[in-house]
Amino acid sequence: MRSLTFDISQVATQAGAQALRMQLRPHSTQARQEEPGKAYTTDVNDAIMDFLRAKVSAINPLNGFWEDGGGDRTPGNRFWSLCPLDGAINFMRNLSEWTITIAILEVNGQGEVYPILGVVYAPALGLMYLAARGEGAIRIRRTPQGEEKREAVIPSATRSLDGSMICFGMSYFPEESKQVLEKAASLAGHPADIKRIGPASLDLCKVADGTYDAYFESALHSWDVPAVAAATAVVWEAQGTLERWDGGKIRWSSDNDVLATNGLLRDELIPYLTGTPGAGAGTGA
Repeated sequence: MRSLTFDISQVATQAGAQALRMQLRPHSTQARQEEPGKAYTTDVNDAIMDFLRAKVSAINPLNGFWEDGGGDRTPGNRFWSLCPLDGAINFMRNLSEWTITIAILEVNGQGEVYPILGVVYAPALGLMYLAARGEGAIRIRRTPQGEEKREAVIPSATRSLDGSMICFGMSYFPEESKQVLEKAASLAGHPADIKRIGPASLDLCKVADGTYDAYFESALHSWDVPAVAAATAVVWEAQGTLERWDGGKIRWSSDNDVLATNGLLRDELIPYLTGTPGAGAGTGA
């Protein structure tokens, strides 16, 4: 699994270089929705997706691609799950916070689906996260001097919401955005700062490496699965937590609200997200 992870990291590096060239050159492409209620995309997505599919299939075809029909829950099946551009709006606005992600989803003996490998690469930041089941998680970053540094990924040790650093994600859709903004407002006065940067894959990895103490979003949709799956592998292998707001398991075939934490803030945060802050606020973890 370790060898496969590094092979896939090379694919992500190649795809990232291609995408970064597209971002840096003058362009007129705009982020668009193919139809109402769907994710934003760009022409870049198509080119990078074709590249990723060809490369990972050549390494190992597995049982195909989750997005093409991951409904086959035969135990032991493994599927590629690819996101050519997580953070399309950031990309089009020439911001640095966008990623290319590659994940493998596996069906266990009970027919449940779990990510077992994840690569999250932010080319414009020179930052990559790698994780594989049982192998831990690492962060690879390129310094301004061009050096490559590899570090174990470890969550923060923050034990209380007071003075913490929290990040949240927002939806394209008004009602979902209103919901998550209400949750963020309910936390006012406790965290030292509440960030909204995106994309979800990068924010989740920054919980894994201790940049943020927690991350939440009210609605991650089917098109978010590849990015979230890759980052979930990183969070779990770093020994952080990632689950639904009610503490349930992520359902990879449906929409989810998501909470990722360093493991120490989980019990204090959940009441704010589920609408009962008095039940856990200020108690620590």
